[in-house]
Amino acid sequence: MQKLIAGIHHFRKEYWSANRELYRRLAEHGQFPEALFITCSDARVTPMAITHTQPGDLFVVRNMGNFIPPFSENPPEGTGVAASVEYAVEHLKVRDIVVCGHSDCGAMKALYKERDHFAATPHIGPWLRHGDRTMKVVKANYPELSREERYGITAKENVLLQIENLRTYPVVQKAAREGRLHVHAWYFEIGTGRVLRYSPEREQFEPIREE
Repeated sequence: MQKLIAGIHHFRKEYWSANRELYRRLAEHGQFPEALFITCSDARVTPMAITHTQPGDLFVVRNMGNFIPPFSENPPEGTGVAASVEYAVEHLKVRDIVVCGHSDCGAMKALYKERDHFAATPHIGPWLRHGDRTMKVVKANYPELSREERYGITAKENVLLQIENLRTYPVVQKAAREGRLHVHAWYFEIGTGRVLRYSPEREQFEPIREE
């Protein structure tokens, strides 16, 4: 906690002081983010650092496994991801949605464990069910790989399947039809710092080149 407290004071003295005009505009005029960034809660994945963006640029949603539950007309309680997607697209009018998985993802590894492994933490098992389709795809398409080799593949396939879920949302469908919304699949390699983007044409993840 002392590290966090020291960081708060450093932020106020250094970063905030150097960017006080930016924060003044954000306080007075609200947020107008360019993109919705959906990623994992993993402490090593930091959207603002990865994209070198400023406060106000990204509307960020984070959860274990960067899962996006499919749209439902009768949603259960606790659908914070769905509410955030609708708010970002319909009210903030973001132009892009990025779903970003990452290497060495604990949630992807947890998909390979029996659900009773999480008996002492009753919310984890049900949440991991959002990765069931991912596991079926990996099992069907990569039977020759070892479990360790499958972890990275699982994280990438999971991003693609979560994007399929994302496209079940009426607000996403409408904005895409109108040409004002684009969806992107990314994968962050923690050890190398590289960010890969999925190419539908080549059907593979490739390094993002500077445009």
